[in-house]
Amino acid sequence: MIVSHHDPRLSWHGHISLECTDDYTRPWRIPFARRALFATELAARAATPAGVRLAFRSTTGRVAGRIVPVEDNQLLDLCVDGQWLGSVDLAGKETFVFENLSEAEKVVELWLPQRGDFALRELEIDDHASLQPASDDRPRWMTYGSSITHCGSAASPTRTWPAIVARERGLNLTCLGYGGQCHLDVQVARFMRDRPAEFISICAGINIYGGGTLNARTFEPALIGFVEILREKHPETPILLISPIVSPPRESKPNAVGWTLAEYRAAVASAAKTLQESGDAHLQYLDGLALFDKDLAHLMPDQLHPDAEGTEALAANFLLHAAPRLFDAPNPS
Repeated sequence: MIVSHHDPRLSWHGHISLECTDDYTRPWRIPFARRALFATELAARAATPAGVRLAFRSTTGRVAGRIVPVEDNQLLDLCVDGQWLGSVDLAGKETFVFENLSEAEKVVELWLPQRGDFALRELEIDDHASLQPASDDRPRWMTYGSSITHCGSAASPTRTWPAIVARERGLNLTCLGYGGQCHLDVQVARFMRDRPAEFISICAGINIYGGGTLNARTFEPALIGFVEILREKHPETPILLISPIVSPPRESKPNAVGWTLAEYRAAVASAAKTLQESGDAHLQYLDGLALFDKDLAHLMPDQLHPDAEGTEALAANFLLHAAPRLFDAPNPS
């Protein structure tokens, strides 16, 4: 049975918008129709579907698909009823296939590549299989950050640290990690504000250090303003502010605006304290070094990005140190 890319029985999760043409559907992690209002570099990262899933309920024993060809190495993961069953490499291919699935009714979930491009032209399932939408009614978690959150070096889409955490804690993930592009853009704050979420986390500082885009005068006010925009429609949503993880060469080296990474880290802590003292009872802070410190730097080949093993170590530390503060916070009254 051929299933069109725009069939309403296909459920897209973890995206912000869909680009729908006669030929394909592509998920985006910014509002596609308003992409011209975002920085060009940010829009390019937002076209990569980190954390996005395509799901449906079916009795099919086979799932195949036809896509717009991609050149670089990237994996597509298959989960059935929440359990990972396998991956396929999409590099240079126009099609993919997963076979030998149980023919019982189940939720089929395709975790899209966390980097590169993915545009679906059609799916194919068994001729006599059922096909129904698969909703995701779990608590919604939005997490915003840099390439450290984008996780291009993760082993596969389900092995990014946000995916590991979301799967472990039973959360509906929206990953807003934009490699190189976490600069506290107001446009990002505005669409995050307008989306429902039970939990929000923000890890900011490393891209701003690298680009020298905010300085001692502007960084802390920009972070406070970003949170205040979110609070316009999320007045009691638990928010966790996380400072940068370790990057040994950058800790004490001033950037183009004269600040070290350690100073950006301290400013995140200061912004969190200011917000709390100003009455934000639902905001918490976590030092990024609790997630990835110098003792894990050997899992950071370029001294900036955790590798696949390092990404999983970061996930374990997030589950240990961050998850209780964010997901187990008292319910707002």
